[in-house]
Amino acid sequence: MSKAVSKPVLIPRLLRLRDAPHYLGMDRNRFNKEVRPYLTEIPIGEQGIAFDRLEIDGWVDEYIQRNGRPGRPTGDQLWDAKKHRASSKELVSGTSTSKSADGVFARALDQVSSRKRNSSSQS
Repeated sequence: MSKAVSKPVLIPRLLRLRDAPHYLGMDRNRFNKEVRPYLTEIPIGEQGIAFDRLEIDGWVDEYIQRNGRPGRPTGDQLWDAKKHRASSKELVSGTSTSKSADGVFARALDQVSSRKRNSSSQS
């Protein structure tokens, strides 16, 4: 048995216009509208256009600082039971106004538990 030697994957420094939106995980129209105006276009050959990957990474870092949400605190705060109640209504004693709640539930329970299994489901 030979051991498989994995070669390191090289990420190119320059990304072509067709690859740059995928590198950022967005479609080309959004890339052209939101990202491309802030990047330096590097001509490749006669028609090709490329962008510096490090410059794209810098744009992403700035975008996250501008628009990213701050992280949630991790367990430093204690739960305040008075502030976070399960119900905003106070406990009230009294009798139920529903006359048939117990009877309806009992009938539904009997109906569900007394159903016969389908003969097609038995093997």
